[in-house]
Amino acid sequence: MHLPSFLWLWKIAAWSMGLSLMAYLLLAVTGFLMWRMRSSLSISGFERWATPRLRRSQLITLHLIMGISMVSLVLLLLAIGIIGTLGHFGSLGHSSHLWAGIIVVLLVLLSAFSATQISAKKPWARTLHITTNMVLFAGFAWVSLTGWIVVQKYLP
Repeated sequence: MHLPSFLWLWKIAAWSMGLSLMAYLLLAVTGFLMWRMRSSLSISGFERWATPRLRRSQLITLHLIMGISMVSLVLLLLAIGIIGTLGHFGSLGHSSHLWAGIIVVLLVLLSAFSATQISAKKPWARTLHITTNMVLFAGFAWVSLTGWIVVQKYLP
């Protein structure tokens, strides 16, 4: 590909990464709140403005929306990375960012898959989902660090 500048692509990637990290943070918060409710622990101030049933359904809905958003953003980042790298260098594999990105994509997909399996009959799914998301924290840190190094190559 012979495009005049890939700056527009990197801007989309930067926004997507920022929004992915925000979605991850919101997923952690809503997941923690759902765990607290499930454990019958009090959530100070939160129960004052919503009934327990409404509160739980709203959290689940927000958690699902944020999860779908994060999966979409991470897949967008994968596409941008492949297109941008192929367009700029003509091949892939110029840094460890490729492996960091692939691992993050796989972790996000594993987390999404395990989320769809969570039920009373499959107790392993919740454990897998939570564990995967804890490992994903390290994955996001790794992909952010290697991404910053890659971005320095593209800036004039």
